[in-house]
Amino acid sequence: MHLRLISWLFIILNFMEYIGSQNASRGRRQRRMHPNVSQGCQGGCATCSDYNGCLSCKPRLFFALERIGMKQIGVCLSSCPSGYYGTRYPDINKCTKCKADCDTCFNKNFCTKCKSGFYLHLGKCLDNCPEGLEANNHTMECVSIVHCEVSEWNPWTPCMKKGKTCGFKRGTETRVREIIQHPSVKGNLCPPTNETRKCTVQRKKCQKGERKKGRERKRKKPNKGESKEAIPDSKSLESSKEIPEQRENKQQQKKRKVQDKQKSGIEVTLAEGLTSVSQRTQPTPCRRRYL
Repeated sequence: MHLRLISWLFIILNFMEYIGSQNASRGRRQRRMHPNVSQGCQGGCATCSDYNGCLSCKPRLFFALERIGMKQIGVCLSSCPSGYYGTRYPDINKCTKCKADCDTCFNKNFCTKCKSGFYLHLGKCLDNCPEGLEANNHTMECVSIVHCEVSEWNPWTPCMKKGKTCGFKRGTETRVREIIQHPSVKGNLCPPTNETRKCTVQRKKCQKGERKKGRERKRKKPNKGESKEAIPDSKSLESSKEIPEQRENKQQQKKRKVQDKQKSGIEVTLAEGLTSVSQRTQPTPCRRRYL
């Protein structure tokens, strides 16, 4: 019995020495691989290096690589940056890059935002949207097609003609409806929102107030042949500012000119008459007859 106990004690002591030697060899290897490893790191790092930055992170933090020029440095973050998604493992939590067409993602197979030129649909980035959907260039997503929707027709208006409801037998009546939902790019266009049709009513005389309104409307509307009101010229304004005496002098001068023209015309007519009379009274030359 004593020999068995002694043998078991030797076995246990040899096993403990073997474990101690293994731990010592691991420490030597880590020192050879990372000679600048430090335990007093900052920024959430559990272990770090002066050259490589963080080598491991504290619990619940994600390990990621940041590029600075030609060099990559390890950092520890509470959440992964844009274009990466976080994965948790028993020994380390790290940030993994999304797919090439994904701007942000939830995991390897589910995108939440696509890069420019791609449209998001059910967690995937597509070049073109599938049938039955259309691309929304504002949100860069594939959305359902929206068709136009209109309300029911309103009642018909009273039968009218030229803005009046009396003094005629045949006129027109209209009705309208409103647009409830405007269509999308590929949606069906909206139908007409107003409708007009002819109508007939029993002619009735217009009252005095309605007649006056109709006359005022006719006066307000200018006819096609009527010209616009003449704008006063500068000459007319100057003439209105002249003194009344000057106006009288001008009128007298005009009268004199007219009288002079009349006299000259009479003289011309008299001269023409005399010339014609003298031509008639001149003796005609005798023609000799030869036997």
